[in-house]
Amino acid sequence: MNTRCCSRTACKQPPVYTLTYIYRDSTAVLGPLAAYVEPHCYDLCEKHAARLVVPRGWDVVRLPPDPAQERADDLEALANVVREAGRAGPARTATAGGAAGQAQAVTDPVGQGVEVGRRGHLRVVRSAPTAQPES
Repeated sequence: MNTRCCSRTACKQPPVYTLTYIYRDSTAVLGPLAAYVEPHCYDLCEKHAARLVVPRGWDVVRLPPDPAQERADDLEALANVVREAGRAGPARTATAGGAAGQAQAVTDPVGQGVEVGRRGHLRVVRSAPTAQPES
């Protein structure tokens, strides 16, 4: 559920763009909606972004909306879940032979694992431990 609204007073429309002012260059940048709420940035709905007016002498840079933003947000969420699972689980130790570690990764069974974490619709799955042959 998106709780962000347009930054304009009394507007309850969902934001589509983020407005940032660069005072040093007298420039207003209107770009795709930022992933996080930033101080000194303003989220604008489609209507208010289209009606944007800046002070005389200022430039406006309008960046096209990013259609890959949703995919990037999902990818970032996945990376965060993997990072958290890595912190919570036991650390893997590196083997003396780098090739041996690579060979183990290739021979791990695909699709067989144990769920160790979950966030929303994403799951962290670890491969089931394999029995080591005795030498």
